[in-house]
Amino acid sequence: MRVERGWSLDELAGRSGISRSTLSRLERGEISPTAALLGKLCEVHGRTMSRLLAEVESQAPQLVSAAAQPVWRDEESGFVRRSVSPPHLGLRGEVVEGTLRPGADIAYDAPPVPGLEQHIWVLEGAVEITADGRTHTVRAGDCLRFRLWGASRFRCPGPAPVRYAVFVVLP
Repeated sequence: MRVERGWSLDELAGRSGISRSTLSRLERGEISPTAALLGKLCEVHGRTMSRLLAEVESQAPQLVSAAAQPVWRDEESGFVRRSVSPPHLGLRGEVVEGTLRPGADIAYDAPPVPGLEQHIWVLEGAVEITADGRTHTVRAGDCLRFRLWGASRFRCPGPAPVRYAVFVVLP
């Protein structure tokens, strides 16, 4: 995507706040990105995380069996992300399952797409979600919904992991 836009590594580093050497190692597949790093790349490219990951991989089929749903892990933050309903051209929504281990804390500086609509339904456990400066504790069965314009944060206070579904709708 960087090359398609005609950007140098230095230009992408300046736009994303990620060092040139880290970007180079990512492009060569020498390291795996963290959730925070992917969040910065999503912001620069104006894409959701699912869309960015889907563009790197092959086009998602209409029906995705549970066994074929892409799973991405960030061992550093304790975040596991399953793309239940991957992005698809012509559709504006997607479904993601997230799991955070107790104590996991992920902060994003900005949304990948300003005004992104999210519905977060907690299936097990509890999560503290800060969106646009307001913090909410969301427990099993609860659903938090909002349009995201600024920074956000997901924190699992424990004592158990949290598992939740995120319904993402592009503006």
